[in-house]
Amino acid sequence: MNRKRERLGQVYFALFLLYLLVPLAVTAGAAFNDSKLPTIAPWKGFTWLWFQELWADQTMWGAFLNSILVALAVVALAVPIGTSAAILLNSISGRFRATLYGFMVAPVLAPGLVIGISTVLFWNQLGHATGADNLALFGRGLHLSTLGQVSYISAYVMLLVLARLQSFDPGLEEAALDLGANHGQVLRRILLPHLYPAIAASAAIAFFQSIENFNVTLFTKANATTLTVYVFSQVRAGITPKINALAFLLILLTLMLALVYEINRRRRARIEAAREAEARRAEEAML
Repeated sequence: MNRKRERLGQVYFALFLLYLLVPLAVTAGAAFNDSKLPTIAPWKGFTWLWFQELWADQTMWGAFLNSILVALAVVALAVPIGTSAAILLNSISGRFRATLYGFMVAPVLAPGLVIGISTVLFWNQLGHATGADNLALFGRGLHLSTLGQVSYISAYVMLLVLARLQSFDPGLEEAALDLGANHGQVLRRILLPHLYPAIAASAAIAFFQSIENFNVTLFTKANATTLTVYVFSQVRAGITPKINALAFLLILLTLMLALVYEINRRRRARIEAAREAEARRAEEAML
């Protein structure tokens, strides 16, 4: 029975991988097919034409640069906001904690369409209320896209950091305070080092969430263009394998980043294991 369950689990895992990877393989393969349609069947020959067209598309590269700049700005704002909210939630209890948690999580549950429209309406009303209708700060643009994305991406950061805080021992803070450290030193030297893995992971998630965002950006971007909006406009005008070439490069970049992360993780694990082994040997030598 156990062997059957193990084989069934392996079959399920293989099918799950096929379900995830086959569409990516088809999308990537169409980038090399010498056909005007984004397909791998019928195969008309290998070509680099679509990568050449992609390289020459200055509008796409401008949209890609805008996406990168917005994503970096989102990370710079969402990570401190989400981390601060997680630390605050972890330090309080009772009904106020539940209320604050609900307010922070609510944007994640709201559709992106609602967040995009509400962001535009809020800043327009704020501009009217302050009599600053002509200021660029209150108009649509990439800055408004950044603020709209931060309003819900910071909740992802908060959830990740809050999960990490569950494994933190509050006694370490109390011991540091008893030894004469101030609250700033406790934050910098004890709490934040414990949160660094969660902060790094949340920064990566915030970056990629911003890169792939469409609904909020569509309503707030004004005349600017981001990568997702550009791809959407290309699909409406008639998709070509140039988009497949772009997808292939993004897939390749993602795989490279995942490989770098895994290599770095294994390196850190080996270093940690070596330190633990050295500590055990030192302890045994003292005994």
